[in-house]
Amino acid sequence: MKAFEHKFRQFMKSDVMLLDQIMNYIVRRKGKQLRPMFVFLSAGVCGSITESTYRGAALIELLHTATLVHDDVVDDSNYRRGFFSVNALWKNKIAVLVGDYLLSRGLLLSVDHQEFDLLKIVSTAVRELSEGELLQIEKARRLDINEEVYYQIIRQKTASLIASCCAVGASSVGTGAEVVKRMHAFGEKVGMAFQIKDDLFDYGEDEIGKPLGIDIKEKKMTLPLIYALNKAPWLQKRNIINIIRNESHKPRKVTEVINFVKESGGLSYAQEVMQRYVEEASVLLSEFPDSAHRRSLEQLVQFTIQRSK
Repeated sequence: MKAFEHKFRQFMKSDVMLLDQIMNYIVRRKGKQLRPMFVFLSAGVCGSITESTYRGAALIELLHTATLVHDDVVDDSNYRRGFFSVNALWKNKIAVLVGDYLLSRGLLLSVDHQEFDLLKIVSTAVRELSEGELLQIEKARRLDINEEVYYQIIRQKTASLIASCCAVGASSVGTGAEVVKRMHAFGEKVGMAFQIKDDLFDYGEDEIGKPLGIDIKEKKMTLPLIYALNKAPWLQKRNIINIIRNESHKPRKVTEVINFVKESGGLSYAQEVMQRYVEEASVLLSEFPDSAHRRSLEQLVQFTIQRSK
């Protein structure tokens, strides 16, 4: 990871002083760095880490960071991981151009080294991510998300990126298509569990994490809520949907929805589903030989569902 940080800085460099200044700011405020870790550990499980692995990890970080910069513009968000967002400091026009720059750097990094397999894996994930976001926006307007649609949204929005990390790691060490496919499936299951864990934070499952009830305020239908609504009598269901649609800006009403979900067993159901995805991921990983990389990957999977933020 130390070596990667140095290489990543080099990949982001620009001769334009303003752009270089913004790139340094982005690097300094990096988060948990889960994505590059998934790339390196997956590569280690499947073979020996190469320069191609570093470029694959950088490609994912560049393209993912581009989507985050653009997301903050779309959401009019002034903060990202406790830091000011790029658009808050440099305004929307510059933020959009910075996102475009990051996107092009990622594409060129692969094209220059003719690593088209890696580029295809990551570009597919970015396409799915965009489709998932748009599907969620479309469904949020009507509040008609069932479990099947919910899984489709989180598979595209979150799981596709973690799946691409694991597939890129495997592909970067020259393994066959079947192994890459298996690592992609492993990453997808981890990503599904990761997003369900994120959804549970909305109900104060832990004391830290995102603000309580933020998904409800944003009219996002998550698994605990979908389960609770499916179990509720018609009249109660209509009342809760009416609160989400018209009164989700009132803290007292948000608390009412949170209590409804807890009393309906929505949290325990979501935890069961999350655990099932983790177990399915563990079965896929157990097919690889035992190694330090595999054990670390197993611990990283546990971290994704035990984390407190």
